Amino acid sequence: PLGGDDYFQEVSAEFLNKNSRRGNLKDSENVLAFIKGTEKPDEIVVISAHLDHEGIKNGVIYNGADDDGSGSMAILEIAEAFQKAAKAGKGPKRSVLFLHVTGEEKGLLGSKYYTENPVFPLTNTVCDLNIDMIGRVDKAHTLDSNYVYLIGADKLSTELHDLSEAMNTKYTNIELDYTYNDEKDPNRFYYRSDHYNFAKYNVPIIFYFNGTHDDYHQHTDTPDKINYDLLQNRARLVFHTAWEISNRDKRLVVDKP
Repeated sequence: PLGGDDYFQEVSAEFLNKNSRRGNLKDSENVLAFIKGTEKPDEIVVISAHLDHEGIKNGVIYNGADDDGSGSMAILEIAEAFQKAAKAGKGPKRSVLFLHVTGEEKGLLGSKYYTENPVFPLTNTVCDLNIDMIGRVDKAHTLDSNYVYLIGADKLSTELHDLSEAMNTKYTNIELDYTYNDEKDPNRFYYRSDHYNFAKYNVPIIFYFNGTHDDYHQHTDTPDKINYDLLQNRARLVFHTAWEISNRDKRLVVDKP
């Protein structure tokens, strides 16, 4: 079973040692875009997703349309909306960092690198809204696809959880499923995407996720299977949540260890 920082450190070390012997190591880069806040520029709201997938295996391309093309594209749309507002002189008050990371599939390497070498201090980082798979429907929701799994919203900040719920009620009306937020859930998804590297430094996070499906980590995860209406509405939820956080008077309060 996957989960926990110690696990990922072991996997990352094993991967690096094995591939350095084989000469298979490759350079990779995180990709960052930044909009400076108008009133509180030193406080940073991070919106993240990962760029990498499984690559090419036995000559077959693993497209990763849902994992995590859906999150990567959602960030671009959200960034465009923020930039239009900024150019119109209407915010955001706090700075927003749009963070595309790589190496997630190899042990959260890109987000681990960023949080260990942050461009902006983690003490000034208000939250991380992490998008990892929001373009599909899992088997538990075939009868009602208007849902998204939320993980971690209440782990560090009660205020973030309440704000997220309020934004959904006001703008998107998605069923917010907290099944995987349970600490006893055996999947341990809370520890398995890039938000975790922020959470372990006491940065409040939300992980947006549609659950796994038959194409998860398969070459059949292709763009024609994305439900673009669902992707759009889920991305709107992230946008409205980020917009509220970046423009509210006070910074989110961390009230849980």
